[in-house]
Amino acid sequence: MAFLKVSSLQMSKRCLLQCGAFWKPGSKLSFHTSPKMPPCDFTPEKCESQPYDHILKIRKQNFSPLVSTYFQKPLLLHQGYMQWLFDHEGRRYLDLFSGIVTISVGHCHPKVTTAAQKQLGRLWHTSPAFLHPAVHEYVEKLTALLPEPLKVIFFMNSGSEANDMAMLMARSYSQNVDIISLRGAYHGSSPYTFGLTNVGAFKPRIPSGSSCQATMCPDVFRGPWGGSQCRDSPVQTIRKCDCTSGCCKANSQYVEEFKNTLHTVVAREIAGFFAEPIQGVNGVVQYPKGFLKEAFQLVRERGGVCIADEVQTGFGRLGTHFWGFQSHGILPDIVTMAKGMGNGFPMSAVVTTPEIANSFIKKVNHFSTFAGNPMVGVIGSAVLDAIKEDGLQENSQETGSYMLLKLANLRDEFEIVGDVRGKGLMIGIEMVQDQESRQPLPHKEMNLIHEDCKDMGIILGRGGLFSQTFRIAPPMCITKQEVDFAVEVLHSALSRHMEKRSKGKL
Repeated sequence: MAFLKVSSLQMSKRCLLQCGAFWKPGSKLSFHTSPKMPPCDFTPEKCESQPYDHILKIRKQNFSPLVSTYFQKPLLLHQGYMQWLFDHEGRRYLDLFSGIVTISVGHCHPKVTTAAQKQLGRLWHTSPAFLHPAVHEYVEKLTALLPEPLKVIFFMNSGSEANDMAMLMARSYSQNVDIISLRGAYHGSSPYTFGLTNVGAFKPRIPSGSSCQATMCPDVFRGPWGGSQCRDSPVQTIRKCDCTSGCCKANSQYVEEFKNTLHTVVAREIAGFFAEPIQGVNGVVQYPKGFLKEAFQLVRERGGVCIADEVQTGFGRLGTHFWGFQSHGILPDIVTMAKGMGNGFPMSAVVTTPEIANSFIKKVNHFSTFAGNPMVGVIGSAVLDAIKEDGLQENSQETGSYMLLKLANLRDEFEIVGDVRGKGLMIGIEMVQDQESRQPLPHKEMNLIHEDCKDMGIILGRGGLFSQTFRIAPPMCITKQEVDFAVEVLHSALSRHMEKRSKGKL
């Protein structure tokens, strides 16, 4: 829904929003008409669960109180099909968050489901002490997608476990202890990875993750430096800069801050550096082009290894490349992966070089009972096949770029949309009180917009240090028609919100 701009009235954008003056030429729809949901050729089964109130009671009494839920009335989900989810009453939602960036090829993708069902009838589990053809065939497929010399795989069950293993590898190979990660990074919630994770809400109040140091996140929107040419993205920040071609002053400043960390808070020699190619939990934060390449070089000069955390960015989600690190023109020493790897099935992996792998096994006798079972091989292979056969990496690039540009129009129209960023189908919309201050939109207002979008049929994620960013990472099978619907829903929710704000109803 594109509303007519009133530049002829020479009203500022802020004044326009405060007045609540929105108008779509030729439209007979009321201001509050919800966008029409695209069709879906799937009919869910009838849900036959315990009553909703009883489910809530179990949740309150028996679940960890740390596991929070979205929305005032949490969704009780029943079934999923590709990019769609259905609740216990049969209502349909466009899933724009994929179970925290985990459903890569689609909920219950027919190819993956068929492969899993077939294997379930044959053999579920053996243990890594035995051979099974499916696991070995999968390793061959997966390593073919990774550059030399990243060819040795250690299977795990979650992203946290994979990053735990990568920390051990880095320390055993380098014979150093200090590991650096970026502020705003999320690398897991295990006793080791708590030290790498630098989002306050996830930091424990007990000793954990020793010898981990955080350095400044090169956030070109919220950080001290940034401009209009920094990102590898179709959409840049609204900040201005006077950088010449091939020169990024913001990047130079952030690299200097990284050097300061190396000179002050870690030992002369370090174990390694962890980085997500794009930060996920922190709200899809992108670094200046060239930052990771320079940071990797500085780390290696100190004897450390470089680890790319591909738990959220891997498997074609960024569109231009299969792995996020490739978009930075870098070659890590260790790569960790999970989430989209199994399309929701609990599996992860650490991939490294033969040199690092051999050094590690001489010092650590590591074993994981469930890692690399037959189901891992079958499901992992089916996911890779679906990505290739359905053209999902290409769709991530085309449809993701389309969505980014559509969302950028919302930023141009609404003063509370501070930043739109991302690559492929990993997108963040950072909400602010106003674009000039860039102060986070209050939690209460974020919740209202979030709820309104849900009521109109889209499920958004949340992220950022202040939960001020809507995270969009749908199954990679999403279509442009569904993107149009999602953008219309966001436009409607933002319009309603600005009307309430102008009338003092928030």
